[in-house]
Amino acid sequence: GDVKRFTRMLLECNSNDKLCVVREYQTEVIVVPVILVGLFVIVLTVILWLHCRGLRAKQEQSSSSGEQVNDKNQQESRSTEDHYIQLSEASVESLLNSASLTLKELEVPREKLSQGTLQLIKRGRYGNIYRAQLETGNPGKTKTVVLKALQDMASFQEVKNFLGRIKFHQNLGHHENLVDLLGCCVDQLPLYMIMEDVSLGDLLTFLWTCRKDVMTMDGIPYDLTERQVYKVGQQVAAALAYLEQKKLFHGDVAARNVLLHYNFTAKLCGLGLAYEIVTYGATSVTQTVPVKWQAPEQLLKKSLSIKADIWSFGILLYEMITLGAPPYPEVPSSDILSYLQRQNIMKQPSSCQQAM
Repeated sequence: GDVKRFTRMLLECNSNDKLCVVREYQTEVIVVPVILVGLFVIVLTVILWLHCRGLRAKQEQSSSSGEQVNDKNQQESRSTEDHYIQLSEASVESLLNSASLTLKELEVPREKLSQGTLQLIKRGRYGNIYRAQLETGNPGKTKTVVLKALQDMASFQEVKNFLGRIKFHQNLGHHENLVDLLGCCVDQLPLYMIMEDVSLGDLLTFLWTCRKDVMTMDGIPYDLTERQVYKVGQQVAAALAYLEQKKLFHGDVAARNVLLHYNFTAKLCGLGLAYEIVTYGATSVTQTVPVKWQAPEQLLKKSLSIKADIWSFGILLYEMITLGAPPYPEVPSSDILSYLQRQNIMKQPSSCQQAM
């Protein structure tokens, strides 16, 4: 049919009239390219669709794998955390079990402490400090004691440190001018260090009270005299001599760290710095001491000895004779080292007689 049609077209059109031939086939000239372009677009669309489908499948697979890995990591993290908590609890428990053996002679049954009588004295560095009543063994009779407590939520390191302080006081032994360790409760948290109660409180507060009014001791009016200053000074010096025998450096001798008992017995306390130096070394201590009570070598971070305690003991004597006045009142704390390096000394207080 096409041959006949072409033959008929050639007969109708002049052999030299190419436009006539093109007009005869104009339908085919338009339709065929359109069909080809359409097929190309369809094929390209199918290819792109297949490609996108493949990418989406890979992403879903990767996402699923990532979620599985994430879930696994979270499970491992929770497992590690649970393991750490269990290990920490087990470590604290092992510490307490060991302490119950090494501190057995100091262990006091908790039921002997009258929990209803706990009176908060102050919030200490490692826990609260209470005044409480301890059963003496005689029916109806109790003894007033001071409890240094370590909180229930204490960490492994805090428990270890607290037990170390109890052991330190145990090894220190008894001296009449040091606050006595009476016992402890270390079978479970909270931990308690049981210290003797010193009735009149700290020396600094006592001195400030003497400024305002006449003190009474055992119901008898009492006034601080030079003789009593000597007496307290001798007792603190005896405590420092005992610490030197034990090769210990106090490091914080001051009126705030001297407690007064009935009949004016003085007891040195505040041995936290001594414990830290023995346990961690002088360069690792965390406890701070007011600079005006420190010896020059202590301010310069040099090796410490009893000589630095003797320097601070001199500041303590100044506190007593001035009824609790701070040392170097005219010198800012930031300038105290340069002041001492210029070989300056404190002026004699007006209340201090020449003989003293």
